[in-house]
Amino acid sequence: MRLDLTQRARLSQQMRLAPRMIQSMEILQMSTLALEERIEQELEGNVALERVEPGEDMERLAEERADDAAEERLAEKPLVVRQDGTASADDFRRLSELESTYSETFDPDNTWERPVVQDRGERDRKLDAMANTPSRGESLIEQLQHQWSFTDHTPEIAAAGRILIEYIDDDGRIGADLDTIIEQSRDREEILPPGTQLSRDLLERALVEMQHSLEPAGIGARDVRECLLIQARLQAIDHAGDETWADVVRLIERHFDDLLQNRLPRIERESGLTIHRIEAARERMARLRMTPGRDVVDEDVPPIVPDVLIEYDEETERYIASIPDARLPALRISPRYEKMAKDRRVDRPTREFVANGVRSAAWLIDAIGQRRATLLRVVQVVIDRQRDYFEHGPLHLHPLPMIEVAAELGIHVGTVSRAVADKWMQTPRGLVPLRRFFSGGVGSRTGEDMSWEAVKEVVREIVDGENPSKPLSDQAIADKLQERGVTIARRTVVKYREQLGIQPARRRKKHAG
Repeated sequence: MRLDLTQRARLSQQMRLAPRMIQSMEILQMSTLALEERIEQELEGNVALERVEPGEDMERLAEERADDAAEERLAEKPLVVRQDGTASADDFRRLSELESTYSETFDPDNTWERPVVQDRGERDRKLDAMANTPSRGESLIEQLQHQWSFTDHTPEIAAAGRILIEYIDDDGRIGADLDTIIEQSRDREEILPPGTQLSRDLLERALVEMQHSLEPAGIGARDVRECLLIQARLQAIDHAGDETWADVVRLIERHFDDLLQNRLPRIERESGLTIHRIEAARERMARLRMTPGRDVVDEDVPPIVPDVLIEYDEETERYIASIPDARLPALRISPRYEKMAKDRRVDRPTREFVANGVRSAAWLIDAIGQRRATLLRVVQVVIDRQRDYFEHGPLHLHPLPMIEVAAELGIHVGTVSRAVADKWMQTPRGLVPLRRFFSGGVGSRTGEDMSWEAVKEVVREIVDGENPSKPLSDQAIADKLQERGVTIARRTVVKYREQLGIQPARRRKKHAG
């Protein structure tokens, strides 16, 4: 066996994404709110990127041109020294102006800092926004711990209650069984009074106290049934003499599973209650909350901001798309730093730093422009292909695969996917996700293809029109679709029904009293 070392030249092609392309794809995929946040981050971190304030363009442009002209005059006019070695007052004034303009350049020990914007008597919008932003509210656990600290219990119960509260989830229920809590809290027994051990009996007694002490009612339940039962019992006490609340407690205690499956005749036989009383109790149960913890803590639900506006132009009888740019600030590259990046009088490290900022700002502005143009092109195809939807409603939504849109626009299908991701469109028929218009479909006897979204609307329409006492089975819904010229399998009906949040036929049935 012999080892040899050789060298060979090989020519190959490789595709690598440049940073500029990566940034462009990220910007294209962002929603308006996400892009707004990204722009604010760039404004904070890039000195070469400026926000163009309304009404300031002409004033600032005039000031910058005047400064540039003064600098050019200073550079063109040499310093004149008299024969006696002295200089005139104008010469010293020009030197002072030059030093104030390029002080950071002439001082080698000066570190780079972002320029301080002079106060022109205007309010700082960022500071105002920070001052008006509400502080973070207390979490559910923090609020429950505060409530528990004001209750009067023995030290053992109080300590066990603090441990249990830490296991309450956002819905307000205990997220672990008691044995698991004991196992995970063995190293925390120091919070218990001396000589006390954490046991199942202690946790159960503390849990009962919690369920009667904490608000809102239902907090600390171990499952949905217990949560509803706690609330129903309190309502029955507060409304003594109301037999309906007493029926609610009875049904939850003894017939909860049958209620979930809508087996009312069976409940009628076993409980002795009439169908009318059972239905009345079910209606009263609708006032109870399965997730009482959600009533205490404000959920941080991000608002939906339309990325595209669709309006009908009566003069041209066309639907016109526009991008709401009011939320996004107008951006530009700072002329001062753009000039500094090319000024040889500036030291090289500073010039390179500024040049990187100018390049990054240019990429960002260009990516935002490309996002706007691409989104408008994609939406225009949607308008042309889905005009029936805008005029007649969801039942007239046609199939529109992304690959067809990409082929029509001459772009990659991935670009179309990124352009419609997390985007919302304000249409004459309401606010809808842009991705809804892109789906496959099925043929019909009318000769027109229906998108899957349109088929879902037909399923919803069929269920809404059924007889409540004799709800349609999934196969019956498939037969109804067949009568309308749409052929799909029963399992597909089941999938669409679940996506629409429609219960099975046995749970939709209304029992006659």
